[in-house]
Amino acid sequence: MFGWFNITTNGGGIPYLRTTNVTVGTETVDFSLGFRKIQAMGYMTIGIADAIPSGITGTLPVRFTLNGSSRNLTFFDGTNVTAADITATGPITVFYDWYNGTLTLTSLLAGA
Repeated sequence: MFGWFNITTNGGGIPYLRTTNVTVGTETVDFSLGFRKIQAMGYMTIGIADAIPSGITGTLPVRFTLNGSSRNLTFFDGTNVTAADITATGPITVFYDWYNGTLTLTSLLAGA
């Protein structure tokens, strides 16, 4: 089964997680972050390791799964980030709020 792993943080203590898989479904694009011990609320950097395959519908919402729980990635206004918004690999910054069930994008990839 899965184990709990410590995570890398930067000098300021912001967690850095790399995606371990990307799956394209008929309703969402899912990135897996595995099972990690992180705080229930705060900023984190996610390293998009695998590109979203080309030729998919750009309007599919992007979703991240962490510790078996999936959250749609949203902009500040609550609209979903879509496959068309994530066009490269590299780091993004998000704000995670387990209490309210939100994962909010705070920065886009430099090449996106």
